[in-house]
Amino acid sequence: MQIVIGNILSVDEVALVCEALAHATFEDGRETAGFAARMVKNNRQATNDRKIEMVRKLVEERVLGNDVFAMSVRPKALTSVMFSRYESGMHYGSHVDDALMAGMRTDVSFTLFLSDPESYDGGELVIESASGEDAVKLAAGSLVAYPSTALHHVAPVTRGERLAAVGWARSFVRDGAEREMLFDLDTARRQMFAREGKTAEYDLVSKSLANLLRMWVED
Repeated sequence: MQIVIGNILSVDEVALVCEALAHATFEDGRETAGFAARMVKNNRQATNDRKIEMVRKLVEERVLGNDVFAMSVRPKALTSVMFSRYESGMHYGSHVDDALMAGMRTDVSFTLFLSDPESYDGGELVIESASGEDAVKLAAGSLVAYPSTALHHVAPVTRGERLAAVGWARSFVRDGAEREMLFDLDTARRQMFAREGKTAEYDLVSKSLANLLRMWVED
């Protein structure tokens, strides 16, 4: 399941993160890539220092605290969020994310866009599938989450600078199709409650959702 979630960060929070990154130290992104991805990765990544620890925690809190992210991903844990920078001419070729990061299985990948899309050309996150390619370029503060099993790439930046926060989640529900069914059922349940309140039908749907979670969750 692929989903776009807007307003993960407010305008002021985006500005705060970008200001911190403006004073951060960046290193060659190939330092954190696997042996094959290293051949196609051409970007810069912020080093792990105190200058960005506060904004990293802010981003992680906002992602985990978002209701739509919680419903669609069912996150058990996040990896430490990384901040990437693409300058003109930089890109990241087709690759699949590592199945294990920091000893944690990765089920869902996400990119939180930090740069105003009008401030740079190119730089789309392109998610590849059997049905074709889906190019994603979002407003600053918005996020796209997608299965970590998918091949994807970042198109070359041809003008300006692209800043983004990237991360990975281990889900309580390993199977992507099951996560999508739970998301649809939970969405319908909430809409039913908003429209009609706590009815007998709402209780039945809630019961089914809870029991499916009991069947599928890995705690």
